[in-house]
Amino acid sequence: NMGEAMDFQWVENKSHVCYEEMGGFATSNFCGMKDNCQGMVLPLFLEITWSKQLRAALYFIGLLYSFMGISIVSDMFMSAIEKITAKTKQIHLASSGEDGPDVIEVPVWNGTVANLTLMALGSSAPEIMLATIGIIGNNFEAEALGPSTIVGSAAFNLLAISAVCISGIPDGETRKIAQFPVFCITALFSILAYVWLVLVLVVISKDLIEIWEAVLTFLFFPLLVIIAYAADKGWLNVLFCQDPAKLTNKQQQIELGNVQTAEGMLGNKEYFRGGKLDRDALVGFIKEIKKNTKLSDEDAAVIAASKVVDSQPKSRMWYRIGATRNMTGGRKIQPTLKMNDKLKEGIGSLTSHVSEDGIQKVYDAINDDSEMPNIEYPDSDAAKSIIEFHASSAAVMESIGTFKVLICRHGKLTSTVRVRVETIDGSANEGEDYQAVNEVLTFEPHETEKEIGVTIVDDNQWEPDEEFFLKLALVSGEDASDLKLGRTSIMEITILNDDEPGTFQFEKRGHLVKESCGNAVLSVVRQNGADGDVTIKWRTIDKTAISGKDYTGGEGEIEFKHGETQRDIKIPIIDDMEYEKDENFEIELHDINNGAKLGKITRTAITITNDDEFNSVMSKLMLMTNANVDEMRVHNETWAQQFKDAMVVNGGDIENASFGDYVMHLLTFGFKLIFSIIPPAGMGGGWPCFFVSLSMIGLLVIVVGDLAGIFGCLVGLEDEITAITFVALGTSLPDTFASKAAAVNEKSADNAIGNVTGSNSVNVFMGLGIPWMIASIYHAIYNPDVGFKVDAGALVFSVLLYTVCAILGLGLILVRRFVPFFGSSELGGPKAGKYASSAFLLLLWISYIVFSSLQTYGVITSPL
Repeated sequence: NMGEAMDFQWVENKSHVCYEEMGGFATSNFCGMKDNCQGMVLPLFLEITWSKQLRAALYFIGLLYSFMGISIVSDMFMSAIEKITAKTKQIHLASSGEDGPDVIEVPVWNGTVANLTLMALGSSAPEIMLATIGIIGNNFEAEALGPSTIVGSAAFNLLAISAVCISGIPDGETRKIAQFPVFCITALFSILAYVWLVLVLVVISKDLIEIWEAVLTFLFFPLLVIIAYAADKGWLNVLFCQDPAKLTNKQQQIELGNVQTAEGMLGNKEYFRGGKLDRDALVGFIKEIKKNTKLSDEDAAVIAASKVVDSQPKSRMWYRIGATRNMTGGRKIQPTLKMNDKLKEGIGSLTSHVSEDGIQKVYDAINDDSEMPNIEYPDSDAAKSIIEFHASSAAVMESIGTFKVLICRHGKLTSTVRVRVETIDGSANEGEDYQAVNEVLTFEPHETEKEIGVTIVDDNQWEPDEEFFLKLALVSGEDASDLKLGRTSIMEITILNDDEPGTFQFEKRGHLVKESCGNAVLSVVRQNGADGDVTIKWRTIDKTAISGKDYTGGEGEIEFKHGETQRDIKIPIIDDMEYEKDENFEIELHDINNGAKLGKITRTAITITNDDEFNSVMSKLMLMTNANVDEMRVHNETWAQQFKDAMVVNGGDIENASFGDYVMHLLTFGFKLIFSIIPPAGMGGGWPCFFVSLSMIGLLVIVVGDLAGIFGCLVGLEDEITAITFVALGTSLPDTFASKAAAVNEKSADNAIGNVTGSNSVNVFMGLGIPWMIASIYHAIYNPDVGFKVDAGALVFSVLLYTVCAILGLGLILVRRFVPFFGSSELGGPKAGKYASSAFLLLLWISYIVFSSLQTYGVITSPL
């Protein structure tokens, strides 16, 4: 019946989309060819009928939104890594009390190895998963998105992030790379990795990846880790013109705890309790300095401020997690202090050394206290000459006679300035213990150092160690508009008495030795005098280690000749070649002759550890601290904590949440809730979280790959271009914020740019090594005649271009380290050099994108 209205529906097959009459017998239909904008799982429904512009806009928004999801799940993945790499082992220390031995904990992971393995994997996981899943989803055939993202991400990391870090340092400040040998090795590998890609794709077997090439690509990764570990240990120092390590028996053991040779009055206090500046402790410390000295309130406050230091450094992972949470309105790991505004930045974190900015906060805290005098922070004005002592303290023997003290000048160097140096009594008295100094030093233009002689009176009578102070002062009556005193304007000098036989004790309370070290070398030190010959008896005490089975113990004597201040006891360690748990024993000093005394540390504990475990223990030790663990923790211990953090803005800290935090929290709430089902990082040592979050990244990367591919297809962009721009930028954005934060807050540049080169190498070795291995093995089994084809094309040109840019970029970074115009440091320095460097690096990055795009669209041709 023609009068009835016909119902139509959309149907599709592999090649066409049709609009046809319902009912099975299609008498009328309108068909058209499908476009090629298809992904692995997207589109989910028939959207080809929508306008192209609408689809492109939706896919672009979806792509940006999915990057937020990747950031959040990567944050959880890196929390797991932080938990895994923070694993510690217990070391026993001898205790002088009845409570038994003290126990401290030391990290198991070497810092360099952790950075190059788990931490690089953490920041590179999305790119590695994109390349791997891309090839598997493409029926084990090569695709453009994954490899191009890896190269594009490497270019952004090295050029753009470095540019941000160089210019992001506050004016007048610099940051150098501390682990320079490790940086050189990772930088070299980051260039070689891409040169190797060109060799594989063009020279060795053009457009074909063989199994051995793929396996070798992956094996470069463990090779890089081993070489970087050797550099970290100092075994390659001679190659980098650094002092060769003195390879002694002591290098085979880790020494714990430290005893100051002079028990000076300026001992370390805990200034930060619960992650907040403890003003009472600081003020108490200043009052303690003033006892028994003639220092004024202001002098005491100045010397206290110059002595304050922070605790252990942060990992790059810490900054990366912090950056992600700042972006998405999550729980902050940098505590917000409820003190004055000046204190709100930087000082709350327990984990970076005090920067200039940090010491400024200490000055502010002193100035805010009504009982304390106001003191001016001295180093804030580079327009003046700043003069200060080279060191804040020194210890000298009573018999030294006259010794030199170094006074330095920095800031403005063009004028002639004069400064007065005078002595102030502490427990040492002028005339009796030292000769007073009161003289004026003149610094000529461009003169940066002066020495002054200080004479100690040797009276051959025993006295306890004493101290006095040297103070810099402006010359009264002179114009001091060009001159300012630096932070270390007061210096403490301790006079060590040498007229007594002395007190004897172990240098360390505990030692960690590996089973195969041969001998444990234990130092006994002599303090408060060095007169005459002294003999001390020692004996070993079995704990879990048994004399005769694990070590050769017993009793013995150690003799100090006149003037000797340190001797070693050697205890043979028995290597039974069997795996055992850590064992420990103790050595005790007892009978002593010739009127000498035993000090506080008369016992030391030796922990014998199995060789395999020893090799993974970091030589830099971290004593457990009562830091504000809850505010500083980056991971959650329970699912309840995790869901609470996900549900509430700022993880519950609503008081300090900004409007931006609320907006980002609402936008990312869905992702946060979904990813809360991942096991918390505090569970099972972090490993369950590690694997589940890695698989979540994999699922999300499938969606990202589809969104990027279809978006590029709709707007006419090739996959290669989409990859090096949108996808590379999206996966690297958290790294940018993290590196900027690390550059500003750390004393060195290692966490900011030192890890970029390592991460870029790992991207190639794992991000291409793994998928290429899978695909080449698959083709060797199912398609041996053809093999695994990879069209060199745009990828090789992109790699060549990146290699040229990387060599120029790394060249600039190395030049900056050695040229005064740039401040002789990788980051920061004078304004002109700083901004010129950043502009050059950004220009390289833009050139890389422009030339890659031109080649992809055939405007220019690849030379290979």
